[in-house]
Amino acid sequence: MRTSSSSLIFLHIAVAGAMISGATGCGEPFKQEPGISEHHLYVGSWEPILNLNDPSIRELGSWAVAQYGMHANCRLKFNKVVSGRKQLVPVAGVTYELFIDASPELAAAGGGSSTGLYKAVVHEKAGANSRKLVSFAKAKL
Repeated sequence: MRTSSSSLIFLHIAVAGAMISGATGCGEPFKQEPGISEHHLYVGSWEPILNLNDPSIRELGSWAVAQYGMHANCRLKFNKVVSGRKQLVPVAGVTYELFIDASPELAAAGGGSSTGLYKAVVHEKAGANSRKLVSFAKAKL
């Protein structure tokens, strides 16, 4: 019976740890706490990203997936950016909206085909060399 009690205590600790860390789960959307005004994100016109294979765009997509993994109870493997657009926000920087093909790491390791399409919004500050993941969620088709 000692093993069962130990297992039960471990389970309670693991569940409590997941609750405290703010993990959201693989299918749950992530939205950054207030800090970037929604008004500032959507000023100006959107332009399509023409070269999705540009190393800076691929790196930005991979970075967004990794940041999401820090907030979610799910680790995704970045596959590629399938479409996107960007918006120049005067003085504030550039906002990117990326549609990313990604798969859960467990499915990727096991050869499963659980790839999914995710929408990430990332803001890069002008001249400050800093980024912020504004939102990340499963894309609705």
